[in-house]
Amino acid sequence: MKKKWLKKILIMSLSGLMFLGSFAASAEPVYAATVTDNDKDDDEDDDKDDDFVPSTSEFLKLADNYQTQTVQYGQSVIIALPVVNYSKSPLKDVVVTAKISNLVSEWPFVPNVAGATQTIRNFPAYDRDKDIHAVRQDIGFNFVVREDVKTGYYPIQFDFVYTRDDVVESCTLTTFVQTIGKEDSGYLDESADKDQVSKPRIIVTGFETVPAQVYAGDTFTLKIHMKNTSDSTAVSNVLFDLQAVEEGTDKENTFAAFLPTSGSSSVYMDSIAPGQTKDIVMEMSAKSDLAQKPYVLDVNMKYDAKDIVDLTDKASVSVPIYQAQRCETGDAEINPESIEVGNQANIMFDVYNTGKTTLYNVWVKFQGDTISGGDTFLGTINSGATGSVDAMVTGVAGTMDDGTITALISFENESGVVTTIEKPLTLMVMEFSEEGMMDDGVWEDGNLDEAGMENTSNSPVRIIVLIVILVVIAAIVIIVLIRKRNKKKKERLDLEAELEAIDEDH
Repeated sequence: MKKKWLKKILIMSLSGLMFLGSFAASAEPVYAATVTDNDKDDDEDDDKDDDFVPSTSEFLKLADNYQTQTVQYGQSVIIALPVVNYSKSPLKDVVVTAKISNLVSEWPFVPNVAGATQTIRNFPAYDRDKDIHAVRQDIGFNFVVREDVKTGYYPIQFDFVYTRDDVVESCTLTTFVQTIGKEDSGYLDESADKDQVSKPRIIVTGFETVPAQVYAGDTFTLKIHMKNTSDSTAVSNVLFDLQAVEEGTDKENTFAAFLPTSGSSSVYMDSIAPGQTKDIVMEMSAKSDLAQKPYVLDVNMKYDAKDIVDLTDKASVSVPIYQAQRCETGDAEINPESIEVGNQANIMFDVYNTGKTTLYNVWVKFQGDTISGGDTFLGTINSGATGSVDAMVTGVAGTMDDGTITALISFENESGVVTTIEKPLTLMVMEFSEEGMMDDGVWEDGNLDEAGMENTSNSPVRIIVLIVILVVIAAIVIIVLIRKRNKKKKERLDLEAELEAIDEDH
């Protein structure tokens, strides 16, 4: 009996193993991916919140130049995402939202909904024949690292919602950030190598530039604060090497965003005591054609500690680069060039954005004692674009000078700082009295005063003066003509006399 039961149990076990093997062979494999599809039912999301599955939107990927950023507790940082659309269709109305959590083990930044969403109106598809900058979208998020952040690597997720081929889709893009917490904060991965914990670490506690705002093409001084976080071990033979991120249209024509003016990117220090902070100071030059955005500067470190030599580490800082706003105007067309009080003149000219940044809230206003009105709002003028001014101004007072009025062109940058430029124009405004003559002011500044005429408010006297001037001018013209005629007659008579004398001699 026992043998029969044992035989049955053995047969059932073998059958179960065969069933499990056939089930495993037919099951779909599970992949780990950084882009996950969210277009699933809510029930499925509840069951598989932590799973990464293949996505129909795997065409959204980070660009090749992306590097994992290193941040430290308490820092205000910019998390940059250079994203490329590798699909064959452009995306529209893209909304990118950071997946925020209140748990420090899941989200290393201070939870704050403000600024956690960015939008992209048009996201072109990748085209290998075009410059990568023309198809890549750089998305930046401003975050503050939590004071209680743990040291380690955090996965950071961003939800994408977009329209592709008139269909609304969504996906999640996952990246990572390296965090440096306080000494007593612990590690995100508690199973980290204990020997590594005992090694001294050099971190970046902050940096500053002189001047504070660095513009493309400027030379600036960079000061980076480095600290030995160990409270017992000094580091020696410290070598820092600063390398800026490379830019360019292709891999064969890349260039560093920043270059040291001295030609050397390395800084050497004999030692850094436990808990001590020292500064790296280097003068650098920013390329003139850099776009306005933050650029990553890597700080590569190599140092010794006690019996351990050639320890290496790496930190990064993001240096914001600004582009100067430039605005030019074309020749103005004023029609008519002179008006009477109460009448209007049309003023037209173009405003050109010749810089590499956008001009926001562009206003054109006209200033002058003789005119009013004409304010024109041009709105936003993109880099390389043109705004056209077509304004009507009204004469309110007679011109008392050379007729100069001023067009004030004002615009804002991304921070709301207003810049105003002036464009001088000439428009004469004439004011007439009830008798139909110009008022005293016009006569005072006219050619009549320059000729020494006495100004008076009696209109008949002015008429008489004008008649006298005209008579004098006519008399002068007649005298000149008579003199010319007499001179020609005399020359003709002299010539005839000479010819007669020659004939008599012969």
